[in-house]
Amino acid sequence: MQASSSKALPQVAPRAAAPASAATAQAAAPARRRSLAPLEPISGRARVLLGLGFFVAFVLVWSVATLGGFVPPTFLASPVTMLKEGWMLFAEFGFLGDVGMTVWRVFGGFLLASVLAVPLGIAMGTWKAVEAFFEPFVSFCRYLPASAFIPLLILWAGLGEMQKLLVIFIGSFFQIVLMVAVTVGGARRDLVEAAYTLGAKSRGIVARVLIPGAAPGIAETLRLVLGWAWTYVIVAELIGSSSGIGHMITDSQALLNTGQIIFGIIVIGVIGLVSDFAFKALNRRLFAWAAL
Repeated sequence: MQASSSKALPQVAPRAAAPASAATAQAAAPARRRSLAPLEPISGRARVLLGLGFFVAFVLVWSVATLGGFVPPTFLASPVTMLKEGWMLFAEFGFLGDVGMTVWRVFGGFLLASVLAVPLGIAMGTWKAVEAFFEPFVSFCRYLPASAFIPLLILWAGLGEMQKLLVIFIGSFFQIVLMVAVTVGGARRDLVEAAYTLGAKSRGIVARVLIPGAAPGIAETLRLVLGWAWTYVIVAELIGSSSGIGHMITDSQALLNTGQIIFGIIVIGVIGLVSDFAFKALNRRLFAWAAL
């Protein structure tokens, strides 16, 4: 009897202790986060690799479709042909000057729209009477395509640079006004009430509470609308233009040169992406406190 009981004890004890030790270890171990969980952040290296991975996959599919003979070169040039045509544009046709003209038009029209739209948006977001006066008309104009104004702008301003700047201005101005007004109007009421309690006047509320609080949102609005301005400039350059990336694309279309067309599109995307990254870096530097 003693021998049998001594043999049973080593078998029963581990079975009872194993679940307890496993439960203790499970409770002590931190929960592992899944990389594809909703709203779960990823590392900066993973973000860069994933972003580059999509471009690599896109170029591979493009290469297989064109170099493999699945798509005729008349309809879609291969990446190799596109690079050759791009080099020819810079080396023989002075494409750098066209790029410079397009960049100048984008930033010229965008800056003109921003200088006028941001103060109006701040006023609409601050004073409800101003918002009630301007908002219906601004909302109406926001839905009008900028390209629809090109015939009128050619009639009013001719075929010069002013017509192209006005196309970008119309496409950007009304968007900036409404988005800035919404950003300023969404200020925290407790901060406004606290400022009034401390003796601030209406001008001080605007200068010390509303504008500083809305500044990061206004900067983000300008960054987004700058991206839209790049779409408007090509529309402006497609008609009645003698320079610019849009003018080059129009000439290449007449020659069925899809390599040059694709290269012009890619140049626009690269410049827009660089300007977007620069805007983001500037916003992070100016409004580092907004991320706290």
